[in-house]
Amino acid sequence: MHKLVVLYPEPADPEHFRDYYVTSHLPLVASWPGPIAWRYSLDVAASEGEAPYFAVFEADFADAAAMDAALASPHGQRLAADVANYATGGVAIINYLVRDGTG
Repeated sequence: MHKLVVLYPEPADPEHFRDYYVTSHLPLVASWPGPIAWRYSLDVAASEGEAPYFAVFEADFADAAAMDAALASPHGQRLAADVANYATGGVAIINYLVRDGTG
């Protein structure tokens, strides 16, 4: 499995972020072909001190090729372009191969 993680620093207008993300962006994510599963949180906290991120999004893909195809698709490009409509704090995007912890 391959994972895509989007980390969102604090936006200029947290309420706008929350509203737009839930009512406009996530419906686009829900119709995105490619991910096996996805999840998000707008309640990011740190064990100590302030969390460096306001929100997080994770998507699971069968492999890196499936993730690359989904991101390059017209739908993936539309999702990427939509980020500017709510993420005024920018984004950090990472991806990685998920390894099984059994050995």
